Amino acid sequence: MKVYHLSYPNHLYENENNEPYALAIGFFDGVHAGHQAVIQEALNKGKEQNMKTAVMTFDPHPSLVLGGRKEQIFYITPLEQKIEILKELQVDAVFVVRFTSDFAKLTPSQFIESFIKKANVKHVTAGFDFTFGAFGKGTMEDMEQLSEGKYTVSVVGKQELSGDKISSTRIREELKAGNMEKVKELLGRPFLLSGVVVHGDKRGRTINFPTANIQPTEGQYTPATGVYAVKIRVQEQWYNGVCNVGFKPTFNNPDEKKLSIEVHIVNFDQSIYGEEVIVHWYKRIRSEQKFNGIEALKEQITKDKLVAINYFKQA
Repeated sequence: MKVYHLSYPNHLYENENNEPYALAIGFFDGVHAGHQAVIQEALNKGKEQNMKTAVMTFDPHPSLVLGGRKEQIFYITPLEQKIEILKELQVDAVFVVRFTSDFAKLTPSQFIESFIKKANVKHVTAGFDFTFGAFGKGTMEDMEQLSEGKYTVSVVGKQELSGDKISSTRIREELKAGNMEKVKELLGRPFLLSGVVVHGDKRGRTINFPTANIQPTEGQYTPATGVYAVKIRVQEQWYNGVCNVGFKPTFNNPDEKKLSIEVHIVNFDQSIYGEEVIVHWYKRIRSEQKFNGIEALKEQITKDKLVAINYFKQA
């Protein structure tokens, strides 16, 4: 899979063979089940018309440039992770368009001229609510009307789960609530968080439950505080684990809030500081709580570990 990083007005396409593409277009944060329907439609069109399939996405999030949101943006799938997922979906190319102030000013027709026609796109697929161009004024109807016969268009309708639209916003709400089983349904796969194992306070070792303290990749969304059944990939091997997300109230001053993500890996005893790991999240076992002493904490962690082990036995 080829990845093209494009910016406007410079560094546009270097399509040496000028190959035609069936293109799926959208921001695709999460590459969730709804997004996958759009991408699958493009894959089907590419196969039907003997074309390669490409996905066009944007970076960074438009609101960072347009200033519409004051809070920090956290991605369900940061760009590197998004590209890896698209590779697994077997698309042939990804066009990552740099979202800048100049890019945001393009009219719908200018966008189509620079980013659709010049890329030799012969079919465009997007979701029913996709908009483009300055102020999001371009709709998929405009995409078709402005084609001048150079490409065809298909629109994928609203994808629903339990009667509600599958959306990145809905997934963030479920992550905020810790509903990882629902998140898995919406994504079509477990939620994934990547990071590096760093030194923590090493308190877990003193109570016989050593943990990997994970510094997540910057900009990733972190699920709600609590204890979770997870799987963790270390050095290309997957292990079952119990993850605590929170502020460790049994030990820490409640006024000094520093969020930690710690995974106790079942049947594992290696030093893995500095290793890049991936955590798949499956089920929230309980909320974080303060215990009256270390023995009570150890007893609860033992129970949590058993819940996680049994969960994966039955999964």
